[in-house]
Amino acid sequence: MTTLSLRVKPNAGRCGLAEDARGLLVKLDAPPVDGAANERLVRFLAREVFGIPQSDVTIVKGLRGRNKVVQVDLPEARVHELVREAVLAG
Repeated sequence: MTTLSLRVKPNAGRCGLAEDARGLLVKLDAPPVDGAANERLVRFLAREVFGIPQSDVTIVKGLRGRNKVVQVDLPEARVHELVREAVLAG
């Protein structure tokens, strides 16, 4: 298991990963209403970034805020490698 700290930007034009001065930023194409952004975050990370089942990605902190802590059921080195690739892909 690997833990990631990240910031979420809902209502973006499309989903993507970026790095800024604060760390990892996840842009989501979902509104922050009724848990839609959280659901989209888990789906985006699981399917599009890590290629794992959604059940292997869990938001462990920050369900109601933009700053979140996410747990991913992959080795830390693999998580960082896939995040780096996704950031570069833009």
